[in-house]
Amino acid sequence: MKRPTARFREQVYRANMELAGSGLVSGTFGNVSGVDRAAGLFLIKPSGVPYRTLTPAQLVAVSLSTGEVIGRSLRPSSDTPTHLELYRAFPRCGGIVHTHSESATALAQAGLKLRCLGTTHADHFRGDVPVTRALKPREVEGEYERNTGRVIVELFRKERLSPDEIPAVLVRQHGPFAWGEDARAAVENARALELVARLEILVRATGARVQPPARFLVDRHFLRKHGKGAYYGQK
Repeated sequence: MKRPTARFREQVYRANMELAGSGLVSGTFGNVSGVDRAAGLFLIKPSGVPYRTLTPAQLVAVSLSTGEVIGRSLRPSSDTPTHLELYRAFPRCGGIVHTHSESATALAQAGLKLRCLGTTHADHFRGDVPVTRALKPREVEGEYERNTGRVIVELFRKERLSPDEIPAVLVRQHGPFAWGEDARAAVENARALELVARLEILVRATGARVQPPARFLVDRHFLRKHGKGAYYGQK
């Protein structure tokens, strides 16, 4: 079994530090993981370790094939089985972030999807960010964290959603997960998710009847940043 390189550890560590400084997490809430598919493993924040004392060496390596911890290390995040299910189901996912950020969590607790209402949203998500169904008693009493991942995957498959185009989800009565091509991109998507969730709540507060933007406008904004012909930013 391969071991994570020092460079990979540093990349995932820096993503965790970015999350810690983002305002999206409080205390030891939340976690970031990053996957090395060639090595067959991912790294994730250890459970309950404060961000201020976290070191690259403390990140826990987990086998993609078995879900077991590799080597002697700290206990991984309790959300590790959720991350594992997403990595297995979404082959282009390179990093995952889980937070309890206020606005996105409020929508998750209300059971409301995050509607695509404008170009700010479309820059990151090519459509509504969905909310999962509630977990059933047997799913909570059994492999709870793994079943959390499974209901996310179930939703994307049922609704025929692309995890590459909508790299986030609201888990009903729980909170948001976001992902990206690597751990740092996942943190950026988590930031964007919280921003558009806050805008959604503000729009709802106006009481106005709003119409979603035309599909061609959503597509243009998403594809100019993420499509094959993307031209946003520098090469």
